[in-house]
Amino acid sequence: MIRLGPAGSPMKSTLDGLGYIKEIGLNAMEVEFTYGVRMRNELAKEIGKIAEKLDISLSVHAPYYINLASAEKQKIEASKKRILDSCERAHYLKASHVVFHPGFYGKLKENECYEMIKKEIIEMHDLIKENKWKTELAPETTGKKSQFGSLNEILKLRDEIKCNICVDFAHLHARNGSINYLSVFDQLSGLRHIHSHFSGIEFTEKGERRHLVMQKSDFLPLAKEILKRKTDITIICESPITWKDSLKMKKILEELKNEKNNY
Repeated sequence: MIRLGPAGSPMKSTLDGLGYIKEIGLNAMEVEFTYGVRMRNELAKEIGKIAEKLDISLSVHAPYYINLASAEKQKIEASKKRILDSCERAHYLKASHVVFHPGFYGKLKENECYEMIKKEIIEMHDLIKENKWKTELAPETTGKKSQFGSLNEILKLRDEIKCNICVDFAHLHARNGSINYLSVFDQLSGLRHIHSHFSGIEFTEKGERRHLVMQKSDFLPLAKEILKRKTDITIICESPITWKDSLKMKKILEELKNEKNNY
């Protein structure tokens, strides 16, 4: 199944946004706690019930202020609290994934950074189990070369500690300067479901600069690979016009299916 939807609500409130998303024919949304977790559990529970009734799949994006590889222990603990607060809300939202950017290399070697982040995710995973929260941690592929989060690193975390992941295709494009979807999907072949992000992307030699409005030519190669492999995937749009570009994705996928059926 292919699920499409925006990062954040297209309306002023998340509750109103759910109704609008259903009305325009989308079926996913990522609740954004970008600048802090301010939603009450009671509201999260109400949103979760409505989303389930409307068949809208929810996920959560934890705050941006996260670095699990910081040289300062206090910053690591603050980062973990932000992620765990997101997990608590995700539980009540019935959200499948809690997406987060794991951290920065700083002065660490890549393997040292990996081991630090792995240790902190394991600790958080244990706390999620202890609290019986029904959601999964999903470290995300990142767009800057200074950030931890290559596809290989994220897949290694998944293999070693059985966490989930978020594949941001635009970030991979920016991080590497190009993207080969055949190769990427070969690496993702072991996943039963792919939780992902997509948008247009501007980048420099250092990686991601900013998200852009999606052009058809941006999405077409990804859409073709998804349909060719019959991929079970959720695609959250992070462009400046999230829900409009989600609808654009839907139209492109429908056009490709119709073309195939006409042969």
